[in-house]
Amino acid sequence: MLKVETRRAKQVPAQANDPKLIVDKNQPLLIFNLPNGKTFREGEEVAIDFSLANAKLKGDGGDYRVRYIVDDEEMQWIDRWEQIVLTGWTPGKHTIRMELVGPDGWPYLNGNYNVVTRELTVVK
Repeated sequence: MLKVETRRAKQVPAQANDPKLIVDKNQPLLIFNLPNGKTFREGEEVAIDFSLANAKLKGDGGDYRVRYIVDDEEMQWIDRWEQIVLTGWTPGKHTIRMELVGPDGWPYLNGNYNVVTRELTVVK
């Protein structure tokens, strides 16, 4: 079972970083700041760090939420712009899916952004 800790995050506005992907820079935008395919050592923490633009989370006075799902387990919610740190990973391959959820309760799509899955590997 993963242990979850929250930390203050450096609030850097999101900027689309892949010229091949479609995005409307005037719409809400979520960037998951974890490289795909990264390898961690057992006992190392994995930070769910993200950037936002044109959206405010519920806990910060807005209407949006961030949802994350680890390895198809139960979804978890982030309502404040803060970093989530996960520890207690078992060795092997894992996935983290992150979504920006709009006021209507559905993922807020912006071109190829706002719903992203990252794979990571934990080694002994």
